[in-house]
Amino acid sequence: QVQLVESGGGWVQPGGSLRLSCAASGSIFSFSSMGWYRQAPGNERELVATIHRVGSSSYGDSVRGRFTISRDNFKNTVYLQMNSLKPEDTAVYYCNARPVSTTEPDAWGQGTQVTVSS
Repeated sequence: QVQLVESGGGWVQPGGSLRLSCAASGSIFSFSSMGWYRQAPGNERELVATIHRVGSSSYGDSVRGRFTISRDNFKNTVYLQMNSLKPEDTAVYYCNARPVSTTEPDAWGQGTQVTVSS
């Protein structure tokens, strides 16, 4: 199974920006979609953004207009540019790879912490 490694998390003040990266051990083009999810303490894991094999993307309502997902198929890396960060964006962010076959499980990274506070 593909290995996913996130990086780029950290602490930032409200209104600041961060860029997360997700490096895959194999070709990300082989997946139906790549995405970012997040989970805050006491909350369920929620969708942040996904980018599909053909390039179209979708976003969760709370981040639309502030976050941008992108992919580099040659580097097998997916990015999440996060702007205008808010304290409620504080969470562990997970990279996700969804196989084309629905009988195969999703792959997940280990997560990277993002903390937004003053």
